[in-house]
Amino acid sequence: MNAQNRGLRFLLFQVAIVASFVILAIPLWRLQIAEGGHYRLRADENRYYVVSTNAPRGVIYDRTGKVLARNMPRFSVRLLPKAMADDAAEEQVLERLISMLNGKIAGASLSNRPSNGENLHIEDIRKQLQEGQFNPYQPIVIADNIPRDVALAIMEEHENLPGVEVTVRAQRQYVEGKLLSHVLGFVGSIPAEQVDRYVGQPNSDYTPQDIVGLSGVEYVFENTLRGHKGQRQTEVDVAGREVRMINEVPAVAGHNLIITIDLDLQRVAAEALRKQMAIIHSKSGVVIAMNPQNGQILALVSLPSYDDNLFVGGISTNDYNRLTKDAFRPLLNHAISGVYPPGSTFKIVTALAALEENVIDRNTYINDPGTIWLPNKYFPDDPTLAQPFYCWYKPGHGELNVVGALAQSCDVFFYEVGGGYREFQGLGIEKLADYSRLLGFGRDTGIDLPGESAGLVPNRKWKRLNYGESWVTGDTYNMAIGQGAILATPLQVLNATAAIANGGTLYQPQLVYQVQDADGNVLRGFQPDIIRRLPVSQDNLNLVREGLRQAVLNGTARHVSIPGISIAGKTGTAEFPGRRDREGNLPTHAWFTAFAPFQNPQIAIVAFVYGGGEGSAVSVPIARKILQAYFQAHPLSGSEGSAPGTPPASTGGAPPPSAPSPTPAGQPGSFQGHIVSVQPQEKEISTLSGQVIDRFGNGIPGTQVTLDGGGPPVAQFATGPNGEFQYDYFNPASSPTWNIRLTDLPGAPVLTVQVQPFKHYVVEFREGR
Repeated sequence: MNAQNRGLRFLLFQVAIVASFVILAIPLWRLQIAEGGHYRLRADENRYYVVSTNAPRGVIYDRTGKVLARNMPRFSVRLLPKAMADDAAEEQVLERLISMLNGKIAGASLSNRPSNGENLHIEDIRKQLQEGQFNPYQPIVIADNIPRDVALAIMEEHENLPGVEVTVRAQRQYVEGKLLSHVLGFVGSIPAEQVDRYVGQPNSDYTPQDIVGLSGVEYVFENTLRGHKGQRQTEVDVAGREVRMINEVPAVAGHNLIITIDLDLQRVAAEALRKQMAIIHSKSGVVIAMNPQNGQILALVSLPSYDDNLFVGGISTNDYNRLTKDAFRPLLNHAISGVYPPGSTFKIVTALAALEENVIDRNTYINDPGTIWLPNKYFPDDPTLAQPFYCWYKPGHGELNVVGALAQSCDVFFYEVGGGYREFQGLGIEKLADYSRLLGFGRDTGIDLPGESAGLVPNRKWKRLNYGESWVTGDTYNMAIGQGAILATPLQVLNATAAIANGGTLYQPQLVYQVQDADGNVLRGFQPDIIRRLPVSQDNLNLVREGLRQAVLNGTARHVSIPGISIAGKTGTAEFPGRRDREGNLPTHAWFTAFAPFQNPQIAIVAFVYGGGEGSAVSVPIARKILQAYFQAHPLSGSEGSAPGTPPASTGGAPPPSAPSPTPAGQPGSFQGHIVSVQPQEKEISTLSGQVIDRFGNGIPGTQVTLDGGGPPVAQFATGPNGEFQYDYFNPASSPTWNIRLTDLPGAPVLTVQVQPFKHYVVEFREGR
């Protein structure tokens, strides 16, 4: 080989070496330069893990601070598919994990199995992992709601369980279960058909897997209770274990709700209703208690009920079928969604309408012979074609005025007042329907709960459209006593009663008392919401109130009487379609609605028992137990509960002498405000009561009272018929200093109170002489 050949070979060798380096450099350049950013991003995706963190849901309390709904830890086990690439390692990890979850590790003190009570199998997890390979960076939940000791044992073994993660999230717990399920409702996963509505909200941080309120207060106040999610960025190793936290944006907890329900009164109401239903073998009933001065709901019971904890984490098929197939519909809130003929409780409306339209007055007397015969419209002179209408008291009540008719619940009186008889001209259906709607029937009340029914107020047009028939006088007769086509919810009956009790103000029933942040600061206070002030005279309202008082003194509701408490009320027995008894009578619902004390009402109640029979025998005892419990917890002074303000026992005759009229709101002179007394009480959260009095010693109704803790107003309400007001959340934890202002009385000072716990403060604003 000559030198020329050796040089050529050496040159070719050099070229080969250079070409090899070029061939190697090109993919290196592509990987590191051209596509370097892409692979760095992929590497960071493997290295860094960003997850959102759910915000704690707000806690719900009753009006005295008792916890009703809270958050408890719920443990889940998740697997990261990308950490399960090695088949041998995967097999070992899964076998050990399943043994721990199924409680089969020797010497380990583990609760048996996850809460669903079923053993896990390795085939099921493998299937999940295979499906998870489409997104190997998305953790897969393989066991949810596992016992705490199992979760801790798995966390201790994390070095031997690569890719396995135990997560903790809050789970809703309803402390009282069935007692408040229709008020609180429940939470659950977003229904598939509603995902777009939640996720599509402006600035929404919802995901399809989120938990939301699905019923009750939880649903209505979802945005208040939910809070805002946080975010957590961590660095993980190849096995998916966290190495360090890079950054964290903490979640913002949801706001807490103080609702108007008094838990102790709720228990009493539920037990009283349940016992009475058991005695008469009824399967459904309702009790509601309200403060008639501001619309706050103090108790709301609907039976049958259900345990809202069943829905947390997903309800089982068996439980769901049991609840939905129950003929008496435990999932339905019968207090606001059940519609029934109101029976004689509706006579309150007929009486007020007839008085206001000058159809009758106090001195109008109508004879009840027990039965009246309504002539046939087309053959008025043929008595054989006349239709009989009966009073519930077959011998008849004789001569009665409106007070006596309400007290004795006389059907004949209200037949004639509603539809007329012979020469006597009654209200007629249109006026009766107008006043029904004025008092809140035929439309929902606006309470803070979903699913409220509007009920039904029929008229001529309604019957023609639905039955193709004309309205007749007999239809008016039936409606005048709360029968026929008229339908109402128990809440509508109560709200109408409360408007009569407080002197003519129809309030929107309220369930939320305050909204607080996680530190207990008041963000929004309860504000009474007036639907309307009834355009009726106080004299006519007082006549109806007097009739309700007489019903308790010597009428159909006398068994509700409690010594020292002046109570007014109206019984009701409402027929409904069903199997007739041996005497041919239809089954009846039992009603009773009441308020007390008569002169200064603090509480109004409705008790309804489905198919319960007579209201006087069945529903009155329920209300009596509730009123007893309420006034034991809120004792009255002698002037509030005693009889001096009650009407005379006579059911007719001249009205009692009227007291001097109180000074109209907005007209008095200078006022002085002072603390009358500070009394100890068992409740930690202090309470306030007071009165606004003119220079003659009369209470001034309708005065606007505003409370604040040094900032924006926390509560605003109007004084009652006797100038009284009260506030049950005078909380020193919110602010140690509270200001009480009379915003519409010129010259009224600001009364500042230094509030301490376990106290009841009594204050007074009095006009100077």
